[in-house]
Amino acid sequence: MEVKIVKAPLDEVRALRTIYLHELNAQFVCNKCHDYGWADTYLFLLDGQRVGYGAVWGTDRREDRDTIFEYFLTKPFRHLADIIFPQFLTLTGTSFIECQSNDLLLSAMLYAYATNIHAEAILFEDVMVTDLRVPGTVFRKRSADDETGDDDSDYVLVLDGKIAASGGLMLNYNLPYADIYMSVREPFQEKGLGGLIVQELKREAYGMGRVPAARCNINNRASKATLLKAGLQPCGFRLKGSVKAGG
Repeated sequence: MEVKIVKAPLDEVRALRTIYLHELNAQFVCNKCHDYGWADTYLFLLDGQRVGYGAVWGTDRREDRDTIFEYFLTKPFRHLADIIFPQFLTLTGTSFIECQSNDLLLSAMLYAYATNIHAEAILFEDVMVTDLRVPGTVFRKRSADDETGDDDSDYVLVLDGKIAASGGLMLNYNLPYADIYMSVREPFQEKGLGGLIVQELKREAYGMGRVPAARCNINNRASKATLLKAGLQPCGFRLKGSVKAGG
C-alpha cells in the first residue's frame, strides 16, 4: 500500500470537495478561502487512486500556509485517517489545525494531534420561524440617501425615521447558505432591534433561495442572545489547536 500526497490545483479536488460539503450539510465558514486563492490544496492517493484531499491556509496572514483547515477521505478509505493525516502534517509543516466541530473527521484529528484546543466562535443554524415586532420600525433596503457613513450594509432598520440598525447577507459561502451579519447603533441597543433585523434578514435569505446561517465570537453573549431570539440555534463551534510536538 503506497500513500502519496501531492499538491494539486483546486480543480483537481473539486469533486472531492463536493462530497465533503454534502456530508457536512452545513455552512462551511472557510469555503471562500478557495475562491480567493487564500489556500493550497493537496490530493491523497492510495496506490494511484484518489481517496481524499486536504487544504492549508494562514491562520493570521493570508500569505502563510501554517494551518490545516480541511481534511477529507471518502468513506471506503476513512479507516486510514490516522495513517494519512500524520504524513499530511509532515509534508505541509503546519503548526495549527482549525475545524468546525460538525466536521467529525477533522475534529477527531484535531483532538488526536493538537493541544491547547479552544473554541473561537459559535456556529448557528436556523430552526424556528419567529414573529418579532417593534412598533415604529421599518425594515428596508439601504438607499443612496441614507446617512450610514462607512457602513455599506444592504439593509437597514429604521425606527421613528432614524436608522437604528443595519445588516446584510454574505453570499460567498457554500451553497445554499447565506451568512447573516448585523449591528445595532448604540442609542438603539437593548430595544429588541437586533433580533428583529436578524429575523427579517432570514426572510430575505429564503426569498433569494438561500438558507440563513450565522456565527458569533465565543464570548459575545449579546450576539448569541440575539441570534437565539431570532430563531437560530448553535450547531457547532469553530475550533483551533496547536499541533503537538512531533506531530
